[in-house]
Amino acid sequence: MRALYFALPFMLFAPALHAEEIALNSRVSAVTLYPQGATVTRQVPFSIPAGQHDLILADLPQNTPLAAIRVAVTGAQMGGVTTRNDYVPPRDASELPALIAARAEVERLEEALRKARADVEDIALEAEAARARIAFLAEIGQGDGVAALGVDALRELSTMIGSETLAARRAATDATRRAETAERGLKDRIEALEDAQRALAALVPEDKARAMLAVAVASDQPATGTLSVTYTINDAGWQPLYDLHLARDTGELRLERGAFVQQYTGENWRDVALTLSTLRPSAQSEPGQIWPWIPRIEDPDDIRPKSRQLERADGALMQMAEPVMEAAAPARIEADAQFDGLSVTYTYPEPISVSTGADRVRLSLGTLATTADVVAQAVPMVDQTAFVMARLTNDTGELILPTSEARFYLDGRYVGQRWIDLVPAGGKVDWSFGAIEGLRLTRLVRDRNEGDRGIISKSNEMTETVEISVENLTDAAWPLRVLDRVPQSDQEYLEITWSAKPQPSERDVEGQRGILAWEFALPPGQTQDIILTHALKWPAGQVLR
Repeated sequence: MRALYFALPFMLFAPALHAEEIALNSRVSAVTLYPQGATVTRQVPFSIPAGQHDLILADLPQNTPLAAIRVAVTGAQMGGVTTRNDYVPPRDASELPALIAARAEVERLEEALRKARADVEDIALEAEAARARIAFLAEIGQGDGVAALGVDALRELSTMIGSETLAARRAATDATRRAETAERGLKDRIEALEDAQRALAALVPEDKARAMLAVAVASDQPATGTLSVTYTINDAGWQPLYDLHLARDTGELRLERGAFVQQYTGENWRDVALTLSTLRPSAQSEPGQIWPWIPRIEDPDDIRPKSRQLERADGALMQMAEPVMEAAAPARIEADAQFDGLSVTYTYPEPISVSTGADRVRLSLGTLATTADVVAQAVPMVDQTAFVMARLTNDTGELILPTSEARFYLDGRYVGQRWIDLVPAGGKVDWSFGAIEGLRLTRLVRDRNEGDRGIISKSNEMTETVEISVENLTDAAWPLRVLDRVPQSDQEYLEITWSAKPQPSERDVEGQRGILAWEFALPPGQTQDIILTHALKWPAGQVLR
């Protein structure tokens, strides 16, 4: 039978007098997870006799968005839908066997620990009793009547005290050793109990209040079917992760994809069919709006002494504008993440279990492979060493998603973790794979003088000469890309000239005015120098800032 879909707001539903309520137990069967939020599906089989009935689900999380629920029924006709998140009837809160077993194990270990501690106390009493015997025997040997004893009696008393004292000392020593062994055993039992308690806590029992859903169904004959409930929540999400492995000699780059999955819905997901999507339903879903721009000109004398009324008006305008600006900024960032509406969907091949508020499940999403140009990039103005850079075009056919969980490996060695931005299919990107300590950088102002720090300055002229040096102390040749800058002018009367030796390979790198790049190969043990000079001239009476 064709499924019927309804989206009804919260309402009171009066069932027919002859309707029978049939309680069903549901669980999450499938989840489509977004970077923020998720679409949850619960599919519940049912069997009903002929007539009208209410299918009752009393095990929905209390924070379920009831007004947004979609319901479908196959195998019977569907009527009204009733939702409620207060005054929900009791539900069958049967516990998982694993939870019952874990709780029993904690109780068993607690009892064993109590018994072991009692055994230690008993052994300690044995040692204490042996020491008391030793003290008593010592007092007998010092009694007033000992001196009056005969030789034979004194010998017998001495032998008795000696043998009994020896036995008591042996008993005390034995009890002490057994007590120490038992104490060490207590440590193992305590650790076992703590492990069992952590295992019990990890099962996260579901003891929070629930919401209820009632669906009216009817059939003129006994029927079996499926009740499907779908809704979208915010308390879940996934975060992409990448392990990026670069082979320096070949330029081969391997991207091992993964995801961290978390949820805080108030119920545990057990063996759900999981799909990961890069769509962002919680982000901006329609284009922004702009307003007419109507400039005005006024006499400066009229606007300088601003009146209080104008100040209040300006303040009101600012208050009106601020929320629009604050809301628009994150929306633009979110829209960029989708990149022209393209999205990627990952369907995990096996069922997944995620406990609410506790688990952070890591999933593998396969591996992408590409090839990069490996160069050593040097920025002497801010760094003392060059860095390994992989310059590549994303020819994998997939988005490389933005994430803070990107870990970089060079020739199998871990070099660091940092944020990466979105790289669409066909997009270009430069990724760093760590410092090259053997490529040393220096940037000095030639003929440095105290006071002007190498800058020759007149009243309306300034010149500067910079010497850049790159030294290769490694045992291999490196393709180098050196970046530096020269000043640029936006004013007609501020004249700037510059020269470089050797000439840069690229000017205005990535559209940034005045950024220069030199590219060359640097053999081991060699040094490359770059001389950069610039001069600024401006009219007399003006000040350079």
